[in-house]
Amino acid sequence: MAFWLVAVLVVFFGLIILRGAPYVPSRSAYIAKAFTDLYLLSDRDVLVDLGSGDGIVLREAAKKGARAVGFELNPVLYMTARLLSRRQPLVNVYLTDIWLTPLPGETTVVYFFGVERDKQKLINKMQSEANRLSRNLKLICYGDMLGEADAERSDGAYLLYDFAPLQSD
Repeated sequence: MAFWLVAVLVVFFGLIILRGAPYVPSRSAYIAKAFTDLYLLSDRDVLVDLGSGDGIVLREAAKKGARAVGFELNPVLYMTARLLSRRQPLVNVYLTDIWLTPLPGETTVVYFFGVERDKQKLINKMQSEANRLSRNLKLICYGDMLGEADAERSDGAYLLYDFAPLQSD
């Protein structure tokens, strides 16, 4: 019985990792620094964390007054984020696939900690959402996800990108 339970958990979490990035906890001090030095997050912003993990990015955004929305595929991390953020009225977390879920209409900035294999999917998602919302969207990435040369700004391991809507004929 224990063998089958472990096997189911391994398969389940293995499938989640194939669909998203592995969980790597972020440090709040670095995130807070990125939200002041790289992109000055304020109460005018709606931040969406694609793959919100335990919700630390969401809680740091809420401390700056921003509304924070997290999308998480892993049910254990989703429940952890909900539990840790329960006293934060500006934080909402959803159990959903980031690649299939549209961004809220008020989104101004997106946070992403991902893996190289998701680079093109991230570019496509951000461009599609900027087009759909008909306005620029900022993207904060941890690591050189999309190429430092294309970044608007950088601060340590964080890079800021800007996605403008493309005009259609």
